[in-house]
Amino acid sequence: MSPVLSLRLVVQRAAAALMLGLATSAPALPQVKNPDTYTYATITDADSLDPAWSYDTASHFIALNIYEPLFDYEGTSTERLEPRIATQVPSRANGLLSKDGKTYRIPIRKGVRFHDGTPMTPEDVRYSILRFLLQDRDAGPSSLLLQPLVGYPATRDEKGKLNPNAYKDAARAVQVEGDRVVLRLPKPYAPLLTILAQWAPVLSKQWAAKNGDWDGSEATWAKYNNPAKQNAPFFEKANGTGPFMLERWERRTKELILARNENYWRKPAKLKRVIIKTVTEMGTRKLMLQAGDVDNVYCLSPEYNQFQNLPGIEVIDDLPTIEMNPVAYFTFKINPVANPYIGSGKLDGNGVPPDFFSDLDVRKGFSYAFDYQGFIRDVFRGKGTQATGCIPKTLPGHNPKQRVYSLDLEKSRAHFQKAWGGKVWENGFEFSFLYNSGNTIRENLCQILKRNIEGLNPKFRINVRPVEWPTFLDGYKASKLPVFIIGWKADFPDPHNFAFPLMHSQGSYPFAQRYKNPQADRWVEQALDETNPEKRKKIYQRLQELEFEDVPHLLFIDQALYRVQRTWVKGWINNPVFPDAPWGAYFYPMYKEAPKP
Repeated sequence: MSPVLSLRLVVQRAAAALMLGLATSAPALPQVKNPDTYTYATITDADSLDPAWSYDTASHFIALNIYEPLFDYEGTSTERLEPRIATQVPSRANGLLSKDGKTYRIPIRKGVRFHDGTPMTPEDVRYSILRFLLQDRDAGPSSLLLQPLVGYPATRDEKGKLNPNAYKDAARAVQVEGDRVVLRLPKPYAPLLTILAQWAPVLSKQWAAKNGDWDGSEATWAKYNNPAKQNAPFFEKANGTGPFMLERWERRTKELILARNENYWRKPAKLKRVIIKTVTEMGTRKLMLQAGDVDNVYCLSPEYNQFQNLPGIEVIDDLPTIEMNPVAYFTFKINPVANPYIGSGKLDGNGVPPDFFSDLDVRKGFSYAFDYQGFIRDVFRGKGTQATGCIPKTLPGHNPKQRVYSLDLEKSRAHFQKAWGGKVWENGFEFSFLYNSGNTIRENLCQILKRNIEGLNPKFRINVRPVEWPTFLDGYKASKLPVFIIGWKADFPDPHNFAFPLMHSQGSYPFAQRYKNPQADRWVEQALDETNPEKRKKIYQRLQELEFEDVPHLLFIDQALYRVQRTWVKGWINNPVFPDAPWGAYFYPMYKEAPKP
């Protein structure tokens, strides 16, 4: 062979080199980082892992990955249910729901084991429902099942006195017959199955008693009623039947780690591990997402533009929601004991008295001091409409023609001048306005109110302060926050689930506010019992008119949401009823896979 290359060979080699150069200069497809581990960066640490305690989305979405309810929603539907721990969804057609609508016979799945290896039984299901009913902590979720199963929303009266018949009523309503749990209601309650799709997931009765929790007996139940948060073993320990097990909760570093349940009764999850990190700074969350160190982040409307056109990152916009968020609640009777948020505790210009917000003119002064349309336009990118009442526009009973408040500083000034016989305007006031760290929407809301109200009178002072999520929750539950901003996401898709927690005196927020309007209570209860849809809507419309006049809280927006995630995230399903959606998720169907070229 001659050492001189032929012209043909030179051309072939040059072409190959050119192709190699093109291949190496083209942008490489993103490689999946940590393919078996999914990491979510959020802004709030869990409050408790106890399913009978957790009533915030940051806690409850984690609980629903560890524990399992009787039923679940099918895919993205907010109406169709599928069995989970149960094997069938009761209906009149399959004979598991009685003709009068008051008895549900729920067959329980066999062959399911808790994370500690012990078998789950129908008695565990019964125990879990009873514990959920009877623990009934202040401002907690127990009313969701107390009302339909025993006919009243609380195990204690307004003065905190325990109902001695609560255990007997609950035990009569929830029984085991063979492999079925039987629920007997005092009267029909249409949303019951949708409540059971999220609440009272199954705990181990044996594990609970062994670890110092209620043993299920009548003799001891009162001891465990309205407990302190950290007293229950379920606070930071877990033993469920779900697709993931609690590996550890590092409360100091605010990191919670779930490990795959290899013995799950269905096929094990595709992900081996899930990590939930609390990262309050948006800039840090964004950098972690860009680096692939996290797979999705909690993000709000003001941050939307930061995620546009970033390589390897997907923005999913205009996601439906069933929530009212944010809402600013006035506390009518503030708890003054060791309370750093009310200054002097007097109307002397250096604080506020405990009953400051019980004056309607104070509340109306606040209501006219907010720029609702500007808030929607500038903070929410115009993605939403002004809320017209406690019932969101996605549910029946919403009244789009309901009167609303608008920015009117003259009216605001006039109300403040009348408040407390003129003393508010003459003396001024000072209090702390708290929001949970990292929530830029709530921070903006606080600052808008602060700016507008302080601009009315130099004697008005509002101190805006961020605090960690558990601190915020503890403060509002103890009625120590003069005003608290929080959202309400549907526990089940029915208008009662907004009317009760936002307007009824035994609801989660009015209870913490110490707000009670007997007419509101009557209409909430009347609407629940009304079976005619049109009549029910009219009751809710009257309730929302009262809500406008009484101003127990400020409503702002019916909104749409968005989600940001790495393009390698697969299997995510958006169901707006799931807690913390669209950011937190049910991780069982999810996995990670490199995008196809």
